[in-house]
Formats: sequence, structure tokens, C-alpha cells
Amino acid sequence: MRLEPEISVIVPIYNEEESIQLLCEKLFPVLDHLNKSFEIVCINDGSSDNSMALLQKQAQKRSELKIVNFRRNYGQTAAMMAGIDHARGEIIIPIDADLQNDPNDIPRLLSKIEEGFDVVSGWRKDRQDAAIRRNFVSRIANRMISKISGVHLHDYGCTLKAYKKDVVKGIRLYGEMHRFIPVYATWMGARVCEIPVTHHQRQFGKSKYGLERIAKVLLDLMVVKFLDRHFVKPIYVFGGIGLVSLCLSFLSAIWMIWLKFFENTSMIETPLPLLVTMTLLVGIMCILLGLLAEMIVRTYFESQDRRAYLVRDTVNLESE
Repeated sequence: MRLEPEISVIVPIYNEEESIQLLCEKLFPVLDHLNKSFEIVCINDGSSDNSMALLQKQAQKRSELKIVNFRRNYGQTAAMMAGIDHARGEIIIPIDADLQNDPNDIPRLLSKIEEGFDVVSGWRKDRQDAAIRRNFVSRIANRMISKISGVHLHDYGCTLKAYKKDVVKGIRLYGEMHRFIPVYATWMGARVCEIPVTHHQRQFGKSKYGLERIAKVLLDLMVVKFLDRHFVKPIYVFGGIGLVSLCLSFLSAIWMIWLKFFENTSMIETPLPLLVTMTLLVGIMCILLGLLAEMIVRTYFESQDRRAYLVRDTVNLESE
């Protein structure tokens, strides 16, 4: 019978041939000294360099190293999702392959998990990146995410984190949403904490991500916030906008009639007829979209036999 590992380390890799051997040389000794069973799940995200061959070479040396090889480049979120899907450990720890995260911080993350936390997030307190282009912009983005989500962390972008398996196994990630896993976890009732971790300067190559990522993150945050507050009842959003638009149409019509009969102002002398028509159509369309969204949500839950709630545990209840 195959024993499941206690720890799964996830490593998304995209064109990191210079870093792979050094990463393994640093990562394996740390994990070996934990006295816990482990696996390392490397996701080759369509690398065009020699990364896959080097990973296969390392896998021949250590059976704990597993490889998931993508057909093409899908991005970090997809790589993270694949790592979570293939991870078998009770604790899942993602780490970057570019050697900027320090494997020596892994025991500190695990110690916080043992204290009872479900998610431990790394905080690159002394971040070794470009001061303006990366650090300053990242601080602004992190503050916005904390403000909008209500989950206050200093560093959402740090890959080095630790998760209990039951917190992340049911999550599906899209876009740039891998950084929002602590937000998802908090909304599900998980205990989340943050600790400072070491951050090194990049030794090889350059970052694969530019400033355009910020816009993607903010748009994904809007999706995450919507799904948290209105996923179960989307009619509240679309219907609310529709009712406001219909009220505006009604008030505009009343004003238009008032001007016509009491102020002797012709309807064609004002933009009110156009405003009445547009707001009426927008209101009707929004309400219909809300009803359509309600049907989609019900289909989603019933087709997958899912519930609109999550249960942590039960007491004195017998399973049927």
C-alpha cells in the first residue's frame, strides 16, 4: 500500500534551467531534515529551454521529485492549480523556482501550521527587487487587495506559503487568482497568519512578469469579491442595478411630462426622451440577466451536487 506524503512542495517552472540544480541542492536537505515524508511536484509550464531535461535528471536521483509537464505555457496560476491537483500531502507548500524564496523558511511555515493555522503566508519584508517598478507598485496593490477583500496581509504576491490540504483542494483558480488563495481560505473560515520570510535577489535571467500583471490582478480581485458576496444570489446585483435604472426612467418620464404640460417645453428640446428609453431598456436587460444568472447558479450547484455552505465538522451526527 502506497503511503501518502505528509508534505507536498509545489514548484512552478518556466524557463529556469539555470536554477533547477541549485534549487534541488537547497530544497532537498531542508526537507530531509524535517523527519517527515515529502514529495516535490514540479510543474514545467511549457518551458522552451532545457528545464524539462534537467528536471528528469533530478527525478532519476530522487524519487520524491514528481514532474507535471504542460504541453504549452499556461501561466503561473494554471501551474499552481496543477500542482494542487497532483499534490498528495496533508500540507501543501508552493515555492518559486528562481531561488528568490529561501527553502530554509519552510520549517518556520510548518511550525505555524502545527500551532493550528490553516494558511501561513510568507511576507517578503525585505524584498530584493526593483524599488519603484516592483516594490512600490506591489505595496500599493497589496493595500488595495487588503482593503477590498477585508483580509489584511502585507504580501499577497509571495509564492512561499503553507496550506492545509483541505483548505485548497476544493478551490479552482483562473487568471491570476493563485495569489488570492488566502482570501478564499479566510472566507471559508480558515485561520490565516503571515510571517516574514527571506527574499534573495534573482540570480539568473529576469522576471517573467511585467507591470501589466497589476491590471489583471485588480480585475481578478473584482471577480473574487463578486463571487464571495453575490455568487449565490446574483439577482441582487443585476436586479438592483435594473431597479435603479427603472426608477431613473420613471422619474425622467415624470419630469418630461411636467416640462411638457406645465413649462411649455417640447419633449424634443430636451434629452429626456432618449434618457427614458435607454434607462428603461437597461433596467429590463439587467433584470433579465439577473434571472438568467440565477438559473445558471442553480444549474451549477445541482449538477455538481454542491451546497451553498461549508461544514467544518459535526458532533453526534450519524452519517446516512
